[in-house]
Amino acid sequence: MWQQIIVAVIVLVALMHFSAKYLPLAWRQRIVYTLGKRGFNEARLAKLFKTNGGGGCGDGGGCSNCGPSSCDTPTDATTHKRVIKLHVQR
Repeated sequence: MWQQIIVAVIVLVALMHFSAKYLPLAWRQRIVYTLGKRGFNEARLAKLFKTNGGGGCGDGGGCSNCGPSSCDTPTDATTHKRVIKLHVQR
């Protein structure tokens, strides 16, 4: 009995880690929204799933809902992009 409970907790923690790290942003936002409607703390869920809880430029909706000055400044996500150079041999 206890072994099954412990295994279930470990599987749930692994599922939460996978969801927070590898799911697309739109899916993570949808999970936060759905669980928030069910009574969970939306701010905590947004922090856990690494999404913006309040909207704005970083919510994936583009810059349509924020001012031009905030969209012109680079964020952490845009300054840490990596480039992989491919060398094609023919």
